[in-house]
Amino acid sequence: MIQNSEGTQPNKPIISRSRGRNFIFYALILIVLLAFTLLAGYQSGISVRKQNQSVTIAKQLTEQFQFANDDIQAGRYEIAQQRLEFIISNDPSFAGAQEKLTEVLVLRNVPTPTITPSLTPTPDFTGAEQAFTRAQQLIAAQDWPGALGALDQMRKLDASYQQSQVDGMYYFALRNYGYNLIIQQGNLEGGIYQLTLAERFGPLDRDTNGLREGARVYIIGASFWELNWEQALFYFDQARNWGNLWDGTMTSSERYWFASMRYADQLFAEGKLCEENEALVYYQNAQTIAALDKTAQNNFDEAFDICHPPTTATLSPVTETSTPATSYP
Repeated sequence: MIQNSEGTQPNKPIISRSRGRNFIFYALILIVLLAFTLLAGYQSGISVRKQNQSVTIAKQLTEQFQFANDDIQAGRYEIAQQRLEFIISNDPSFAGAQEKLTEVLVLRNVPTPTITPSLTPTPDFTGAEQAFTRAQQLIAAQDWPGALGALDQMRKLDASYQQSQVDGMYYFALRNYGYNLIIQQGNLEGGIYQLTLAERFGPLDRDTNGLREGARVYIIGASFWELNWEQALFYFDQARNWGNLWDGTMTSSERYWFASMRYADQLFAEGKLCEENEALVYYQNAQTIAALDKTAQNNFDEAFDICHPPTTATLSPVTETSTPATSYP
């Protein structure tokens, strides 16, 4: 047995100190591993967040680039310059941004020809002011065609008069005129055209943009009318999602009802009656809108009888019991 120099007891404190050092060593290793794990998770989270942020910024920059192109076409060079400078400050390598900015700077700095002062009459804004005031009055009265006419007249008299305010008036009048053409007059093509013009002055709100999309779907459905009932039914079913649109003759619900009957008649003639997406289903869909017409009703009755035949109860045969003859003595 190993003894220490001062007595006869075993050297146990040395073993305890050794175990203590091992414990501290492993604890430090564990702490280091946990720190690395937390650091890796934190860096991964930052990477995902940065990636999502990059996608969002890229989408915004693409939209701003398109708006800048629209501004250039409309002659709003200062606004286009601001948009392009914003794009370049966020992404200097954005495709086409630097070239467009150069183009805008050139257009903004094109010198205006100087005419001899003696030949330049004093500007007379009387006509433009009157047209501007008239346009304001017509907008207040919700006379959209009249307001647009007054704005056009004012632009002919002086294209630079109250330019930013006039652009806003154009947008407001075109947006509301297009909306009313679709909703009130059933003039889908005219409404789509006016809303597209309004979009040159600013983005359409969600409801108006949806209405324009519904009008386009309605027109596509009408192109299949009496030519392909299946396709007509498909598009008018979608058109109903934007309210009860109409084209001056029939609403989208009425066209859905009529197309359902005619497509069902076609399936009936082909002997496709009872399964899903066959005649009986489309007749029933039409009935949710209105009663069937005579042809559809006759076909529906016949199809219904075929698909749902009456159940006949099976009768048990009656057994006649003969009474034995009574014998008399």
